[in-house]
Amino acid sequence: MSPATPAIKVMIVDDSAVVRQVLVELLGADPGVQVIAAVADPLFAMQRMKTQWPDVIVLDVEMPRMDGVTFLRKLMHERPTPVVICSTLTEAGASTTIEALAAGAVTVITKPKIGLKQFLNDAANELLAAVKMAARANVKRLAARAEGSKPHEVQKKNNADVILSPASDRAMARTTEHVVAIGCSTGGTQALQHILAALPLVCPAVVIVQHMPPSFTAAFAQRLDRVCRITVKEAQNNDRVVPGCALIAPGGKHLLLQRSGAQYFVEVREGPPVNRHCPSVDVLFRSTAKAAGRNALGIIMTGMGDDGARGLKEMRNVGASTIAQDEESCVVFGMPKEAIRMEAVDRILSLDELPRAILQA
Repeated sequence: MSPATPAIKVMIVDDSAVVRQVLVELLGADPGVQVIAAVADPLFAMQRMKTQWPDVIVLDVEMPRMDGVTFLRKLMHERPTPVVICSTLTEAGASTTIEALAAGAVTVITKPKIGLKQFLNDAANELLAAVKMAARANVKRLAARAEGSKPHEVQKKNNADVILSPASDRAMARTTEHVVAIGCSTGGTQALQHILAALPLVCPAVVIVQHMPPSFTAAFAQRLDRVCRITVKEAQNNDRVVPGCALIAPGGKHLLLQRSGAQYFVEVREGPPVNRHCPSVDVLFRSTAKAAGRNALGIIMTGMGDDGARGLKEMRNVGASTIAQDEESCVVFGMPKEAIRMEAVDRILSLDELPRAILQA
């Protein structure tokens, strides 16, 4: 870090004194970070922010007086600020954290209830990387999407819709011929909702890797399923890949596209991280190149790092169509930028243009 570059001003908001102490020590040890405050709840935070505004907020979800999601929505409405959620990983908390991502959080770091202090020490590099990435994020883009994604529900789906479309739609789709594979990371939760909610019931099959910890993807898929006309679910091993349905890779497991005759299905596989991620976009894209070839469309979207760029290049090499989300509509342009650099991309489109591209697949 050059002397002319100011340190990233960080505020920690967490009701646990242990968490506050450890985070102050870990983040403050980096010369590029300055912890300006560590407070117990959002009301204390708002008082401190009257005198000094942080560049990044590290925020817990469940706190007294005001919960983290309410505070986050208030921030995004009044003065958009990058927020890193640092939340206890529980089944009940997973849906809450998904709401936080939808409300505009940049990313989430999960923390256990047991062995918390040791975990935070072990995750020091991850925490620092998340804070530094958040400081560079296009937070105005996150805030704009948060304003436009108020919770709502579409008409309840009929289970038969997956087999036979309603009479008002065109004829029943034939056996899957085209598959859309999507990979994204930071900023992807909102971007995916924007895309999937725009798709009609009759649309190509979609398989997705969104970098997300275990236990969060099920809640994320359920939330999307409530606001989309298509079916959205967390993928299970041997799930059929069919039109009008999006399958999301479960956190902590890789998702592979496979083919049996004219039909596609997914394999959910245990395995080590690839490009530091499990699930990995590269794994999905490579399997899609092998199983679907030119019958696939690959889309790489907002996210930090380079996961997916090589796999998208493999898809393009076998004749698949490939798209990168443009920089303007990305929260973090890392993954699409690397794919473009590697000449893995046919087209560069904005987030608003992606639903139409999927329907043309």
